[in-house]
This record gives sequence, structure tokens and C-alpha cells, in this order.
Amino acid sequence: MTDLLRTLWPILATALWIAMALAASVHAILTKREVRAAIGWAGLAWLSPYVGAILYALFGINRIQRRAQTLRPRPELAEETRTAVLARARAAVQSLGYDPNLIRLGGAISGEELTVGNYIEPLVSGDEAFPAMLEAIGQAERSIGLCSYIFDHDRAGVRFVAALEAAHRRGVDVRVLVDGVGARYSKPRTPKVLRQRGVPVAEFLSGLFTVRMPYMNLRNHRKILTVDGRMAFTGGMNIREGCILELDSDHPIQDLHFRLTGPIVAQVQEVFTRDWHFTTGEVLDGEAWYPKLGPVGECVARTVPDGPDDDFEKIYETILAAINNARESVRIASPYFLPDEALTRALHLAAKAGKRVEIILPAVGNLRLVHWAMTAELAHVLAPGIDVWLTPPPFDHTKLMVVDSLWVMFGSANWDARSLRLNFELNVGSMNPPLAQRLDALLDEKIASARRLEPQELRSRRLPVRLRDGAVRLFSPYL
Repeated sequence: MTDLLRTLWPILATALWIAMALAASVHAILTKREVRAAIGWAGLAWLSPYVGAILYALFGINRIQRRAQTLRPRPELAEETRTAVLARARAAVQSLGYDPNLIRLGGAISGEELTVGNYIEPLVSGDEAFPAMLEAIGQAERSIGLCSYIFDHDRAGVRFVAALEAAHRRGVDVRVLVDGVGARYSKPRTPKVLRQRGVPVAEFLSGLFTVRMPYMNLRNHRKILTVDGRMAFTGGMNIREGCILELDSDHPIQDLHFRLTGPIVAQVQEVFTRDWHFTTGEVLDGEAWYPKLGPVGECVARTVPDGPDDDFEKIYETILAAINNARESVRIASPYFLPDEALTRALHLAAKAGKRVEIILPAVGNLRLVHWAMTAELAHVLAPGIDVWLTPPPFDHTKLMVVDSLWVMFGSANWDARSLRLNFELNVGSMNPPLAQRLDALLDEKIASARRLEPQELRSRRLPVRLRDGAVRLFSPYL
């Protein structure tokens, strides 16, 4: 028997490798939308025996789509209400000199109705955002929904824990959702602390290094706080002390968040309740979560939820549509900037058409590999008419896009494949000149303290450095 095994094991091992590689290749060919992705995964499966197929099983298969489709359908607006809202939205957009058919394009991409009568307020860093959020939690009467990728148990996190516990004890319906990977950024883990204090909390796709490890690459990167269904906060800010610049923490972070009131809050609320239902099976509904909302401002807005399920590439397509429909300017701020070929080409075409294109990035990244890949990518992005500005520390985590000083998009998504294809994200698009001009002024402030990146600076890097950055860039879809 031993001799037989010695004779047969190479054949069996080869057969197993072929079966695994064949299975991975067939799955990639049938499911991958991009030809390059299918070729890359199939090639890895065949050229890296066992390892390639295992990596594909862990990182290449989207297992969430089928489960996402089981979520309850959204409550639809009455037909007469929808007609009235769309008429007001079209009139508002047309008054700004834009083709009202853009409403149809935005709705077709996002799947969300455009709402009117909203008020949107930018909040700069945790110094402004956290006090506003804590005040809202303290005044909550019926419901609180909080979703965060990172919820550290530090000088900022303990304030939120205390406020959430107090709200829960006075009878407010509190639900807290933290990403299963982001929950591990600090000890003790905040979900555990909240659970010990009786606050309903759940972790999105938890179980890293367990049988659920295949989900480690599909994270809930959204940042949402809803209070009584009447006020929402969203943007790019995690709950951690580094966001409060006055605390002088070890790793300070500049960031931007937004307070929203008006009909748009119902769309933000729906994203949270769907994520909560997906994670726990509990349906959050009724007046406590979805009260009637009237107009409170002049912003027209819609949410753009995105994820590796039915919402696939909605933010990506919205960005492309915004660049292609820009008339005068495209301004972008992002902490991680790794656009694919289509986005880069769209920026180049906008610049060739005479539109001002400005990209504002941190000069010093907080993730070394990503920063190396970004540097290599910028050599392909830089072109006549495109200005790249590098802001000094502290690290700038701002995620913002302003087009023509009229349309803005903000939220949790970065300009990289992880955000645009792998993570669950939430952005908000709004058309309102006063809001856009205020955010233009914020970007002007960043540029005033930044330095322009010159092409010569990228070309003058030593060959080993350029090779290092270029090699890391090859893995940019997974950074």
C-alpha cells in the first residue's frame, strides 16, 4: 500500500491541481465582468498550483450578491407623489442651466429618486462633526442607527459609547453596526463594550480567520448616523480620536463629514436598515425609523449606495457621468487615489476639452503600499490641464468631488478598486450652488497650503524606487 501511494500521490496531486485550477477558471470566465480580471485569475490558478485557486476562492468570488437579493423591497412612493417630486427636481436642475435629463441618468445609475428640499451642512474634522453627532444622540427621542467601519475604543469612542448607552437606557431604539474587520482596530473591541452595556450591536461579516474568512475582502466601509429618522450624518469619518485635531493624537487625521436634514434622510436610513437586516435579520420599520419628512432647505440630493451586489459600480458610474457632463471644472479630494484606465481617460479628455481638473491628495500616506502604488499611478494620471496638489500632514482623509461649482458628491468611497468594486459604500450627490461654493472654498484652503506635483518629480525618482512603486501598482485592485 505504501509503495502504491508513493506511485500514485504525484498523479493525485496533479489531478487535484488541475481540478482546482479548472474550477477557478470556469467560475472566473462565467462571472467576471472584466476580461482582464478573468484572464488574471485564470492565469493565477494555472501558474500557481493550489495557491492560485485558493486565493481565488478567498478573494475572487463574490458570495454576497445572492444574500443581498433576499432583503425586503423598499417602500415605493405613491405615483402622484413621485411625479410631483420629479417635477420639482427637474425644475430645480433646469434653473441651474443643466439638462433635466441628467436626473434620469442619475436615477438610472443609482436606483434612487432625486429628493428636493434638503439642507446639507459640511462638518470639518471630528472637532466639528463629533460634538454635533453627540448632541444629536443626546437629543434622540425614538431611534438611533449608527454604522461605522472603524469604532475605536479611545478618547473619541468612549464618548460615543457613553452617549449611546444613555440613549438606550432612556428608551431610545438604538442599533449599532460595526464592520467585522474595522471592529478589530482597537482593544477592547467597542462592539464588546457596547454589548456588555446592553446596547444592541452587531458586526458586519465578522469572523476573520474563521470559516467566514472569504468575506474579509468585502467590507462595510459606510459611515452613517441617523437620529429619529429626521437627521443623518454621513461622509468619510470613522469614530476615532485621530479625527479630533485638538486632541493632538499620535496619528492626527483631517476629514470631512456632513449633517443632512430633509427627505434625503429617508434614503440614508434605508441604507442603514438594509445593512442591519442583512447582518441580523431584524427589520427596522415604522414611524420611529421612517417619519414623514418635509422640505427644510434648497439642496436637491440623492444617495448613491454601492457594493459588490446589486449596487455594483454605482459610484464608479456616477463619477464617470459627472466627469463626462462637466462644463468647466472637476475637483477631487481623496486619501487613496488609484483610478482605473477608464477614469484616467475621462480625466484626460476633460482636461483636453479645456476643463479645469484638480486632484488633491495627501503628500504623506498612512498606508505605505497604497502610497507607493498611488505614486506610480500618478505618472499615468498627470497630463496637461491636470493639476495634482499634495497636502502636508496631518493626513487628509477627505473624500469629495465638486463639479462646475454646482454639483458635489461626498461619502465613504475612495478612488480605488477596493471602494469602487469590493466594499459596501455610501455617497451622496447634491446639486446646490451655495453648498458647492462652500466646498470649493474648503478645497481652495487645502491647495493654499499644498504643493503642486510636477511630472519631473516623478521622472527623477531613482530606478529602484520606480520599479518598487510600479510593482506594487500591479496589485492596486487588492490594496
